[in-house]
Amino acid sequence: MKEVPASGAFRQLEPGPIVLVTTSYRGKPNIMTMGFHMMIQHAPPLIGCVIGPWDHSYSALRATGECVIAIPTIDLAETVVDIGNCSGDTVDKFERFGLTQQPAGSVAAPLIKECLANIECRVVDVVEHHSLFILEAERLWIDNDHREWRTLHHRGDGVFAADGNVLDLCDRMVKWRHFPR
Repeated sequence: MKEVPASGAFRQLEPGPIVLVTTSYRGKPNIMTMGFHMMIQHAPPLIGCVIGPWDHSYSALRATGECVIAIPTIDLAETVVDIGNCSGDTVDKFERFGLTQQPAGSVAAPLIKECLANIECRVVDVVEHHSLFILEAERLWIDNDHREWRTLHHRGDGVFAADGNVLDLCDRMVKWRHFPR
């Protein structure tokens, strides 16, 4: 083993796929790319995510208390990176990147049609000191006809990994059978 700087720990524990977060504030929808998020609990489903005042979406999320977490697949990899390289205060990202807004069921923020899944969320708590939003997932939309299912995982410095083969061990998860698949 070789010791490396602890600042790289996120590269080993990367919490999940890169996601797109949509908000809508004063009738203006926006999209941001986000990598720092984690599941906090199963029921109710709580998601933690870091969105700081340096992000244009921060103000919209603080004002409205709602968003959509959209899960893109690797066919959108370049678009996901490009969305993160510009700001919604000067760019209509839906228009620039050719993404399709779809109405959500219970929040004003739009779903993204081109994504594999969309999760409608409401803010239930904020840890200001860390810009950590605790979101409750209210509705989940999955495109079962989506051609691509592999998601994108950021490893740092613009390097990404894609999901590979799926290993199904659900028959061994006897303690957790009560959770829906």
